[in-house]
Amino acid sequence: MKISVCVGSSCHLKGSYDVIEELKRIIKKYDVEDVVELQASFCLGHCSEGVSVMADEDILLNVNKDNVEEIFAKEIYPKL
Repeated sequence: MKISVCVGSSCHLKGSYDVIEELKRIIKKYDVEDVVELQASFCLGHCSEGVSVMADEDILLNVNKDNVEEIFAKEIYPKL
């Protein structure tokens, strides 16, 4: 699965770097490094809705360092 975190201007200001760092930790914690490709992406088109993350074709909005593990567990991990 490919996970793309928006690092465009708006998302960068809203903490996309922290989301990426947390996702690195979570991917290792769940031991899914071999099936997840984490990458940065420029604008995903949801600038007013917090940090945007795309997991394959699903757009996840308002992701931040405090809720990213919950979102990963509910929205991403079951699809792996």
